Amino acid sequence: MKIKKDDKVIVIAGNYLGKTGKILKVYPKKNRVIVEGVNIRKRHTKPNQQNPQGGIVEKEAPINVSNIMILDPKTNEPSKVGKKIIIDEKSGKKRSARISKLTGEMLP
Repeated sequence: MKIKKDDKVIVIAGNYLGKTGKILKVYPKKNRVIVEGVNIRKRHTKPNQQNPQGGIVEKEAPINVSNIMILDPKTNEPSKVGKKIIIDEKSGKKRSARISKLTGEMLP
């Protein structure tokens, strides 16, 4: 999976089409992610220590990775993610970095 926590993404399919948000959690085995402010579900809860009143709690639910695209840091447009091998100048070791296919900019 090429998506990581704290990446800025845009929803490209489904009920929340066009909404942007930050990834809060990634489930690589299920191929799903939780995006901030997307796919909000209501859950009825009993009173407990964290919520002594109980009531209805709104919470983000996971969506499929195929329904999101990462936002390019330079242009703020949807982009595919690629990998590039970079040689570290100090140690001389190879490491891979994620890049945006749209501009070639490195992703954080």
